Amino acid sequence: MSLAVLATAFLLTVTLGYVVKCWLSPFGDCRKCDGMGHELKTDRKGKTKRGRDCRRCDATGKRIRVGRWIYNRAARTYRAGTR
Repeated sequence: MSLAVLATAFLLTVTLGYVVKCWLSPFGDCRKCDGMGHELKTDRKGKTKRGRDCRRCDATGKRIRVGRWIYNRAARTYRAGTR
């Protein structure tokens, strides 16, 4: 097999895998707070304590995946255009 066929098969496999992941699990952990919903702070003694709520995920720890966001936007545009 040629290198182009192998590269195409690999990209197709990765893309389909991500599509299935977005379909089965549309929400992933927030990258800013690592899915905790808040940041960790340390006091002067070095003990960790809860910090402020994460503004990016609204303290839920979950955010919608990029692929699912693109799908939702395309579906919304399609539905609005066919009315």
